[in-house]
This record gives sequence, C-alpha cells and structure tokens, in this order.
Amino acid sequence: MNSRAAVVAEFVGTAVLLIVVVGSGIMGEKLSAGNAAIALLANSLATAAGLYVLIATLGPVSGASFNPAVSFVLWQRGLLSSRRLAAYVPAQVIGAVAGVWIAHAMFGLPILQASEKVRSGFAQGFSELIATSGLLATIFLGPRADARAMAGLVAAYIGGAYWFTASTSFANPAVTIARTLTDTFAGIRPADAPMFIAAQACAAVAVCVVLRMLSPATRTNSEHPS
Repeated sequence: MNSRAAVVAEFVGTAVLLIVVVGSGIMGEKLSAGNAAIALLANSLATAAGLYVLIATLGPVSGASFNPAVSFVLWQRGLLSSRRLAAYVPAQVIGAVAGVWIAHAMFGLPILQASEKVRSGFAQGFSELIATSGLLATIFLGPRADARAMAGLVAAYIGGAYWFTASTSFANPAVTIARTLTDTFAGIRPADAPMFIAAQACAAVAVCVVLRMLSPATRTNSEHPS
C-alpha cells in the first residue's frame, strides 16, 4: 500500500465516520420529537451504513482501521509497521476532530463546542471494555481475506452494540476524543473521556493476549492486508 495514500485514507475515513456519527445524531434528535429511542435508532443505522461503505471503499487503500485500538492490535500482530502506526494514530485523531467540526458546520451549529453530556460510572466504563473487545474480536477473528464480509461484520457489530451496551459503543479512542468536542446527541463530557479511553486501551491489550494464545503473532514489517 502507498504510505501517503494510506495515511490520507485513515484521515478521511475517520473524518467521514465522525460526520456520520455526529450528523446523524443531530438529525435524529431534531426529528424524533424528544424520543431518545428513535434518535438512537437513526444514529445506529446511519453509523452502521457509513462504516460499511467506508470499510468497503477505503479498505484496499489503508486497511480501514479508523481506530487507534485497531491499529495497535494490528501492530502487535505484526500486520502494521511501527512507522505506519505512528502515522495512522495522529491521522485518525485529527480526522475525527475535523469530522465533528464539519458536522457542526453542516447543521449551522457553533464549530467549537465542549460536550456536557455525562457518561460516567462503572457501568459505562465496563460497557466500553466489552464494546471494544467485541469489535476487535470481530475484526481479528472474522474472515480477513474477504473485505466485503469484513465490512458487513463490523457494520453489523457496531449497529448492534449501540443497543446492547450502556455506553452506546464508542469503542474507539479517536472517536472518544472527538466526541468531547460536540455538545450534541453523540457527545461525551471531557471529564468522562479518560475512563472510556482507558477501557478501550485495556480491551486492546486483552485482545492481543487472547489472540496470541489462539495463534502466534507474525512479527514482521508487513502491512495490514487489504
């Protein structure tokens, strides 16, 4: 994979993902007349559909991680070089923040915001541990050779995890950071973000351990296959 194109794809893909997550949350909340279930349904369906398209289209370019936790596990498995990891993570975080700002601009909202949406407590943190573990297990135990199947698996998992986790399944440190910058349906209070990110990091480490027990890592400089 071309290095520059791959990094650009990670930036663009993560930006579009946050446009979908935040934009559909704003639209869902506006049209649901105060019904949180309808707003969440709109948010989850749009996110699942957006993820499917992003993975299917950008997978051949970068592997379509869009997530520092995924990139970390790829690196641990020997499927992503240290240099590529160091480029991917900033691209994902910056892309996620840009996506939030673009979503705000589309809906005529103030670009710069700080979320006041409380997502605190053990249940929320534990939910993120479960959500992120499930996402990583889906990615690394799914049929990696079939990009179309993987796009569907990840989209289906995230769409479902919106509903079966108390945290609505952020499962992504870059997404978590970016969502502190939107005081809309999809936001998270900055004070609550460190717990989410810690849970996501713990999940990534735990999945690395489990994967190593299931099959040895390939410690090479080869890149994540697309």
